This record gives sequence, C-alpha cells and structure tokens, in this order.
Amino acid sequence: MHPAPSILSSFVTLLVTVGPVETAVVFASLTAGIHRGERTRLAIRSTAIAGLVLLLFAVGGNVALGLLHISLPAFRVAGGLLLFLQALSLTFSGPGLSSISEGERHDAERPGDIAVFPLAFPLIAGPGSLSAAILLMGRTERWIEGLGVIAMIAVCLGLTYGAMRAAERLVALLGATGADAVRRISGVLLAGLAIQFVFDGLERAPFLH
Repeated sequence: MHPAPSILSSFVTLLVTVGPVETAVVFASLTAGIHRGERTRLAIRSTAIAGLVLLLFAVGGNVALGLLHISLPAFRVAGGLLLFLQALSLTFSGPGLSSISEGERHDAERPGDIAVFPLAFPLIAGPGSLSAAILLMGRTERWIEGLGVIAMIAVCLGLTYGAMRAAERLVALLGATGADAVRRISGVLLAGLAIQFVFDGLERAPFLH
C-alpha cells in the first residue's frame, strides 16, 4: 500500500471511530453550567488520557495479540466486524459503540471527575478506536508508516480537543439535523473501511491457502 493512501485511510478510520463531533455533543451536554476554565481542563485531560490509551494499544496491541496466540488475520476479521457494527450504528443513527449509555450518562452527571470516565473512555478511546489503532498498526510494514498512524492519532485527538473547546458553537451550528448527517456519512465511510479489514484478514487466513 502506498504511503499516501495508507495515511488517508488511517486518518478517516480514526476520525470516524474517535468521532470529534459526537464527542463534542456529549461534552456540551455533560459540562453544561460548568465554568469555562474547568471545561478547558476537562478537555485537555480527557484528550491526553485517551491519547495515552490509544498509543499504548497502537504500540503494544500486536505484542498482546502474540501473547494471547491471536493471529493478526483473525484480529483483522474480528476488528473489521466490530467496526462494521459501529458503522451500522452510525448509519442508522444509533449511538455507536464508542458512545455512552443512559446509565453511564447518569453516572457522569454525578459530582466527580469525568475526564477519565466517560470522556476519555469509552467516548474518545472506545472499542472502535482502540480496535482501529491495533488494526492500522498491524498492517504497517515500515517504521515510517507506523509513525504515520501515530501522527494521525495525534491529529484526530487534536480535532477532538478543538471540537470540545468549541462544543457549544458546534452544537448550535450543526443542530440535530447537521449532527445526524455527519454521523450517517461517517457510518458509510467506516463500513467500507471495515469490510476492507475483513477482506485483508481473510486473504491471509491459513485455511484459504
């Protein structure tokens, strides 16, 4: 795979699974009434924590798979299916695998620190984005491609931080209809990328050779 398409594919996959717009909408809801300075600190901390988790999964995910005797082709199929489920949720306006449930939202509204839960996990670094980080690093063949994936993680986290900082304006600008359109388009893109991961896994499956 040529570097440019690989980086573009990595960016789109991570952008859709991290979901800056969806994160901003939930962030605006959870931090309503909180002082602007505290909102900024929450955005910084949650992004930093999510970035650390994503980096750990990207760098050490394939090592962990080896220790568990899970082949990369098998994880590509499993991860592709997981991403496809998220794509279906996004396309049909479901909450997505990286969103929070009503119970989790209720817990987050209680007094306490929400930077780790639910902002960093599972909202930013959720099952979809963590799986994507491992899958994207697993298909790299050169160190420069691995650095490209890590760079795309950083870019997506930067966009997520920016979206949280501008959450109120973003929600007012997009409205319910705009946010729904972004979610559906993201779902369609993610569906194609997810199926490609499944194809890549099946292509290297031992029982097909």
